[in-house]
Amino acid sequence: MEVSLNMKAVLCGVGVMMMVYAWRIFNWIWLKPKKMEKFLREQGLNGNSYKFLFGDVKEMVQMTANAKLKPINLTDNIVPRVMPFMHNTLKTHGKGKAFFTWIGPRAVVHVTEPALIREILGNYNKFQKQKGGNPLTRLLARGIASVDADQWVKHRKIINPAFHVEKLKHMIPAFYISCDEMINKWEELTKEGSCEVDVYPHLQTFTSDVISRTAFGSSYQEGRKIFELQKEQARLLMKIVQSLYIPGSQFMPTKSNRRMKEIGREVKASITKIIINKRVTTMKEGESSSDDLLGILLDSNYKEIKQQGDKNFGLSIDEVIEECKLFYFAGQETTANLLVWTMILLGQHTNWQDRARDEVLKVFGERKPDIDGLSHLKVINMILHEVLRLYPPGTILGRMIHEETTLGNITLPAGSLLQLHMMLLHHDSDVWGNDVTKFKPERFAEGVLKATNGQASYFPFGGGPRICIGQNFAMLEAKLALVMILRCFSFELSPSYAHAPHTIISLQPQFGAQLILHKL
Repeated sequence: MEVSLNMKAVLCGVGVMMMVYAWRIFNWIWLKPKKMEKFLREQGLNGNSYKFLFGDVKEMVQMTANAKLKPINLTDNIVPRVMPFMHNTLKTHGKGKAFFTWIGPRAVVHVTEPALIREILGNYNKFQKQKGGNPLTRLLARGIASVDADQWVKHRKIINPAFHVEKLKHMIPAFYISCDEMINKWEELTKEGSCEVDVYPHLQTFTSDVISRTAFGSSYQEGRKIFELQKEQARLLMKIVQSLYIPGSQFMPTKSNRRMKEIGREVKASITKIIINKRVTTMKEGESSSDDLLGILLDSNYKEIKQQGDKNFGLSIDEVIEECKLFYFAGQETTANLLVWTMILLGQHTNWQDRARDEVLKVFGERKPDIDGLSHLKVINMILHEVLRLYPPGTILGRMIHEETTLGNITLPAGSLLQLHMMLLHHDSDVWGNDVTKFKPERFAEGVLKATNGQASYFPFGGGPRICIGQNFAMLEAKLALVMILRCFSFELSPSYAHAPHTIISLQPQFGAQLILHKL
């Protein structure tokens, strides 16, 4: 009898636990999303109705896959191909200041109003970097881009000296050497006068080499393994981003999960072996280690710890490794993509290519580029700004809030996810005019402030206190590369070029960038 009663008690307890978990799951996948939907609509926001469990994920993935099946015309608006679901949703719900969609059972509020975007970017404590979702997404790179509040202040303070203009000035010779190697390869290919070249992999190699030389003092060959692993990690990450995350699924031994974790271990081991151990040893021996970005970072970190008298005020070795991963990925991707879209557009609009070349020859002639001359390239500066408007490296910025917050006259509950749409704003005809899809660098003839009428409608590198710390580095590198390319070659789009912008973390040409290079 006693055994029977104990068994009944156990079964009853198990039953209660199952009911509790069942209720929690039902609340997570249905009651909470429906309550959130009602709350958002009461705030005056329009959006998609919540669909059980998956939200809009299935439709989003299908529309993206369909969009990638074929190229578009050079004169077409790229937004429907790059982000077809968002373009379609914007037409349906986005005429106001914000609208919402669903990633699984989580609502995402999309912000396209410049005044609201300025408010969000200006307050990094209230509107923090988007977190949550599958923890495997953090394997690509964390670093300063993913920390918030006091941690962000600490990282920014320690990293900032590495990107000071005076430090960047000393990196121009490394930019030059890396670009000269690419130019020499192109000259060999065009020794008969002209040749079709897919310039995209060459530009990726160039920017990879630049990061290796300027950040770590190693050659591209030494760091190639890390670059290849990071690119593979980015492709795997995109599959995760476009699927529904079920808590705990990161522990499942799937092929993708195993590979992402394996890449994470390999990248960490490579960076530790190639970079960190070498730098720490160098510093212990009292030698100079501040000739590159990592050396400056480690010196700054050491000084901060010494000044404060507490190692907690500095970055740990693991945090330094994460910053290195961010250098490797963001530093290489951003400039490579800026340069490839610039060459594609100048290959299409050869009148602007001629204007840029004339300016280069006037400012530099045949002498090596220097920082003073690069800062006086007005035409090239206009061109780069217009390229960044049409083809921003990233299409959105993610933010979230941790406590109930008012945005404009909208009240958002804790845990709300926000997406700030630079791609949509950069292609908004209400902001830029009916010629919004056209390549017109003259928009920026009097600077960004004049071009945007002071609105927060142009932010290719983010904005506010958290604006990309590597912005000056990327722009300086891109200017120098264009100077060297324009002096040696003229180019136009090849008939084999297929216009197909798409995103793998950053915006890039899906089928490469085939140009006809003519040796000058």
